[in-house]
Amino acid sequence: MSMVNTVQKPRRRFLLGGLGVAGALIVGWGFTPPRQRLTVDHALPMNAGDVALNGWITIAKDGQVGIVMHRSEMGQGIHTALQMIVAEELDVPLYMVRPIHAPIDKIYGNVSVLADGLPFHPDDDGVVKHTAQWLVMKAARELGLQITGGSSSVKDAWLPMREAGATARAMLVAAAARRWNVAFSECKAQDGMVTHHSGKKMSYGELAAYAVTAHPADIRLKKPHEFSLIGTPAARTDSAAKVNGSAEFGLDARPDGLLYAAIRQSPTIGGRIKKIDSQAVLQMKGVRHVVDISAKEGVSGVAVVADSYWLAKKASAALNIDWDVGPHAGLSTASVFKELADKLNTEPGFTYYKHGDPEAMMGNQAVVKTVKAEYRAPFLAHAAMEPINCTAQLKDDKLDLWVSTQVPDVAVSTAAKTAKINVEQVNLHMSYLGGGFGRRLESDMVVQAVLIAMQTKGLPVKLVWSREEDTTHDVYRPAALARFTAGLDASGKVLAYDNKSASGSVAHQFLKRLLGLPGAGPDKTTAEGEFDMSYEFEHQHTAHVIVPTPVPLGNWRSVGHSHNAFFKESFIDELAHAAGKSPADFRRDLLGRHPRHLAVLDAAMNKAGKAPAGRAHGLALHQSFGSIVAQVAEVSVKDGHIRVHKVVCAVDCGIAVNPNIITQQMESAVIFGLSAALYGEITIKDGKVQQTNFHDYPVLRMNEAPVVETVIIKSAEHPEGIGEPGVPPIAPAVANAVFALTGQRLRSLPLTLA
Repeated sequence: MSMVNTVQKPRRRFLLGGLGVAGALIVGWGFTPPRQRLTVDHALPMNAGDVALNGWITIAKDGQVGIVMHRSEMGQGIHTALQMIVAEELDVPLYMVRPIHAPIDKIYGNVSVLADGLPFHPDDDGVVKHTAQWLVMKAARELGLQITGGSSSVKDAWLPMREAGATARAMLVAAAARRWNVAFSECKAQDGMVTHHSGKKMSYGELAAYAVTAHPADIRLKKPHEFSLIGTPAARTDSAAKVNGSAEFGLDARPDGLLYAAIRQSPTIGGRIKKIDSQAVLQMKGVRHVVDISAKEGVSGVAVVADSYWLAKKASAALNIDWDVGPHAGLSTASVFKELADKLNTEPGFTYYKHGDPEAMMGNQAVVKTVKAEYRAPFLAHAAMEPINCTAQLKDDKLDLWVSTQVPDVAVSTAAKTAKINVEQVNLHMSYLGGGFGRRLESDMVVQAVLIAMQTKGLPVKLVWSREEDTTHDVYRPAALARFTAGLDASGKVLAYDNKSASGSVAHQFLKRLLGLPGAGPDKTTAEGEFDMSYEFEHQHTAHVIVPTPVPLGNWRSVGHSHNAFFKESFIDELAHAAGKSPADFRRDLLGRHPRHLAVLDAAMNKAGKAPAGRAHGLALHQSFGSIVAQVAEVSVKDGHIRVHKVVCAVDCGIAVNPNIITQQMESAVIFGLSAALYGEITIKDGKVQQTNFHDYPVLRMNEAPVVETVIIKSAEHPEGIGEPGVPPIAPAVANAVFALTGQRLRSLPLTLA
């Protein structure tokens, strides 16, 4: 089966053929070896006496192993997982490992996240898909973007970090063999030591300096059955620091002489500053500066710099600002959804997937029942616990930057461009992130902090957004509208399935902000979770209409899957009801060629058992970021209130590097997804975002949190994503349970009973 219909294929050939000489150069470049991912162009941050064996591993004299952490730790446990991967191949205990923040270097670029952005169906195994993936992955190595996102960190690091560990192990063994004048094969690495059957042994710390010049011929990766650390529920390596308070987040930066900045931005989308009266504020004790940063393209706001954050915030609130409301003062939630509906009525959209001829089948006499439905999802904010912040100090043509970021290299280049200096003059201090969810893929706070620091005469300044600024100036999950039509025969078999949706494009806006690239063409995130489903309908079609919007859009945990799974899995439940089958049996009949999906579905159903009296189960099955998740939500309804008591999650994510972290991520995803499913909604009136803080943009409270039980399917497949795949199924699972309990079909988020 193909990603797109046959109408698209000649166009693809035309584009390739029309490249001419440039096309020949691209093809020729494609056959050159890909950039290596083992050695760095820049020195690793090390203590005196430490030895670097490659771009990922350093060894101290006492045998402590430093492992480069090239992905941001924002609570998802990635530093523990990455350390486990290297420690496994290096044959060193986890307690002997410590993290090293990665320098900016292309070997740490995220290859998988870019390749996964191609809009191919998971079942597509054709040459076009493999060629496109090869070219994109090769280009990604050249770009070297250090992105933490797309649930890709373990997936992307699996081979290069294992190879780094295995290479270092072989170098240490070779060094020992050379020192002892014995055969390489007679030596063994284990627990940070190299031993020989004669009784000789040396620690890694003793061997490291000799290993640098070793060139082992036998570098072998372990096979899964040889793993002794991978696959175990090892304790997280960051837990102690977070419990005792020694862990440092971006907000914790306190360089000497620190000043604080609070910002006010336009209350309307696209608004600008007309006039600022700052005289009274500048007379306030402790206020240092009032900085208008609106001169920078794409930036609109004014910051107050003071000796404390509270004073800066109080002074910024007192500023007299005359705002130009801008061109979108008439924008509203209603107008957004009206435009989405109008575009669905008038535009065919881009076809992401077509198999068979569903349009013709809908006219077939065998179709005796037609099911139609329309679903909608609102804008959503990120609401990460750590407020948006950035600390900057520009002194003597050097810029120090402290920021919680998912894109360190982009933060550095953005800061350098803003300050008009070279990237080599920027020193980035990495830290833990107090939640990211895609919001910290952005660098707007970096631009603002650097612009402010340019006015503080060499003193460092910490910019902190209030929760109100964060909620009203986020980059939001898009609002979306989806329509479905299906035709069933007398036996309940679906003969035709058609799905068309509409929303703004995250990729178009994000790539423009990130790389300055114009938004054009299809965007996989708009239709992911719809076109790439694994249900085996003989005649199906999925299309999407991109509707440009002035509302700033961004990556939100699980991106398009977050709402498209709700649309798709809710409609699948409607079809099961129309066919007179149970939701589980209906899905089983559509998964004949997908045994992994079927195994996940059965595991969740078996674990969930039967719902207690007065409650109902709702089912959802969804694949995202390479992982398959089935969820069964146990729900009750009382006085119009939906209560989720328990959620069973079954997940197949390939090799489970750390089952404990996988379980944590499923629990995290359920809570995050339930917050959105039951409460999440950003609304717009007169061009203004209406929600401001947790009182009107609530998240799930502790007393509302369900019991979450996780079943991990044993697998030897390549590891896939785990940070996001637990989010998409929860909303449809709950909605389907509500239908089973009340007979009321909820087709709009957040879920509200009539």
